[in-house]
Amino acid sequence: QVQLVESGGGLVQPGGSLRLSCATSGTGSIFSVNAMGWFRQAPGKEREFVAAIRWSGDSSIYGDSLKGRFTISVGVAENTVYLQMNSLKPEDSAVYYCAANKSGSSWYASDYEYWGQGTQVTVSS
Repeated sequence: QVQLVESGGGLVQPGGSLRLSCATSGTGSIFSVNAMGWFRQAPGKEREFVAAIRWSGDSSIYGDSLKGRFTISVGVAENTVYLQMNSLKPEDSAVYYCAANKSGSSWYASDYEYWGQGTQVTVSS
């Protein structure tokens, strides 16, 4: 099994920054995880792809219009994936989910086998 625990969400003013973390743990299946991703879902909207990366640190991909403001990275020693979010806007408000998959970086939620519980990000003055 693979457990994913997100942290780092909160309330931030427009233009501010947050760094989300996703700590991974588990036995067995965790060794087959190849890539990690971040998705977000705002009330009344579909889950949206944010970013993904392989554990090797390469093959990072981003959702439309997010590259340049958001940066995904991995801390292999810490078994943690990070999402640095800068220049935040009110439309970035959502629950942010961490996910893991066995194949590789993917835009599609259906490719991810494991999910965290999510962390709330609210951008408001």
